Amino acid sequence: MNQSTGEAALIAAAQRGDVHAFNRLVRSYQRLAYNVAYRVLGDGESAADATQDAFLSAFRAVGQFRGGSFKAWILRIVTNECYDQLRRKQRRPEDSLDDLAVEPDHSATLTDEHELPEDYALRQELGEAIQKGLMTLPPDQRMVIVLADIQGYSYEEIAEMMGVAIGTVKSRLNRGRTRLRDLLLEQKELLPAPYRLKVEEARL
Repeated sequence: MNQSTGEAALIAAAQRGDVHAFNRLVRSYQRLAYNVAYRVLGDGESAADATQDAFLSAFRAVGQFRGGSFKAWILRIVTNECYDQLRRKQRRPEDSLDDLAVEPDHSATLTDEHELPEDYALRQELGEAIQKGLMTLPPDQRMVIVLADIQGYSYEEIAEMMGVAIGTVKSRLNRGRTRLRDLLLEQKELLPAPYRLKVEEARL
């Protein structure tokens, strides 16, 4: 998808070195970038670092942007920063599923002012369980699930963001969904009661 006229003008200005124009682009995408980074990395501090580093990298490289989807271009840089963060963490001991810290404020990216408090609480609880499951997946599978099932991007968009073939996206998504489903089946006690039966039915 091409940029709007206003966004295209901001990109052109940023490419000429206009920091103010680039900062306006950052404001448009910083929440999305952070949410993706948080889901992939699993903690707020790492997600904030990855987001900041991604936008710094984007500012340095904006002159190389040659059109197309600026959102996809930004998210490709964000995903690369997430991979860098994960590589830096490889030498650290792995957290157990029970010990993973999940920040409830980031268990969902959308809110509904008409949502009942009990429904909101259930959604938050489900989001925390899913986040814990996500953190046990290989990074490439985690990334496509975040982009497809949480952010709602198409196979084509994800392929562009990740720089891989559409077939690779589909394969990673299928394997990741299967592993996540199996994990949730094994850890049913982590799920809110109304969702346990749905997960069991998904196995049939």
